[in-house]
Amino acid sequence: MYPLRSSPGPQGWWRPGRALQVIPLALIVAITVVDILAPPEIHLGPLLIVAPALAASFGGVLATTVAALLAVGAQVLIGLLRDGLTTANHLAQVAALVGVSAFIVLLRALRARHERELHQVRSVSEAAQRVLLRPLPDRIGPLRLASVYLAAEAEALIGGDLYAVARTPTGTRLLVGDVRGKGLASLGDAALLLGAFRAAAHLHPTLPELAAHLDGSVRWDHTQPAGGEDPGESFITAVILDIPDDGAEVRMVDCGHPPPLLLHRGTVTTLTARRPAPPLGLGDLTPDGYRVEVFPFRPGDRLLMYTDGVIEARDSGRSFYPLDRRIGRWAHEHPAALLTQLRRDLLAHAGGHLGDDAALVAVERLGPDGAAPGR
Repeated sequence: MYPLRSSPGPQGWWRPGRALQVIPLALIVAITVVDILAPPEIHLGPLLIVAPALAASFGGVLATTVAALLAVGAQVLIGLLRDGLTTANHLAQVAALVGVSAFIVLLRALRARHERELHQVRSVSEAAQRVLLRPLPDRIGPLRLASVYLAAEAEALIGGDLYAVARTPTGTRLLVGDVRGKGLASLGDAALLLGAFRAAAHLHPTLPELAAHLDGSVRWDHTQPAGGEDPGESFITAVILDIPDDGAEVRMVDCGHPPPLLLHRGTVTTLTARRPAPPLGLGDLTPDGYRVEVFPFRPGDRLLMYTDGVIEARDSGRSFYPLDRRIGRWAHEHPAALLTQLRRDLLAHAGGHLGDDAALVAVERLGPDGAAPGR
């Protein structure tokens, strides 16, 4: 999983490099010297307010306060060395500078409090992501894995898209899903499904039994008083894969989710289910109601699973992201490199911001010796 972006914590004196530290001080010195040496009819003292304003733009509360005090002190010095501090003009300038500087310091203090609150929110979101979306291992059985999560809400970092992996006695099972809605409101359903999958993936011998169990878990939760929504108002699209350690195939149950893509020797194939099941929470099916689709998955092949936030990302011309055409560019990359390229291309297409959460999982089957054929 890609590292989460961290917000800066409470500000110290300055955030940027040391070069910016001297700008407010240099302005105060320059304005003071020029004002003292200027003709009597020229007054540059009011420009001193620029110093605390600049300090507030890239410094902390302490830096802004110090710049404001120095500016007021410089204004007093100008008054003493020119016409006298007790003149109406200089008294008015000092009073105005004190008032505006105090307002700037107050605004900077409010901004600092908001930054601390935002930092706390992001810290909680990062903790929630580590608990809910555990990083996939780089290797599991004969597979190599990689994953990416891109949240639409910058402050949340995580929403209703989900993925998980589990080992069974005969292979590996993968789940990729998307809760209806996005952002923090969908976390409850995502947590429910992930917990149900992790608990049951190794208990049910067949995919239909596992799918029926997950559907029942989602429907049961929606009938509880604390569920918050009617059963028909919330659901989860999902694709469930079973990749046996022996053999060269992948088994799939698709519950209304975008189909995975298979990359085989540079070609891209969409693994479309002939009879997809309803989304989880809407089906109420027995295991016999789920159809298992079987596709070839040979050593060296790669699978890409994703959520609709990827294919529904739009560019400035409102065109959707053409995943099936773009992915072929990196068909020979290992999973981590493939997702690095795909993530960069997706964000460039969307102008740096997605309209919906997006999750991607790439899987590569390795050869018997643990290496990818052709490498």
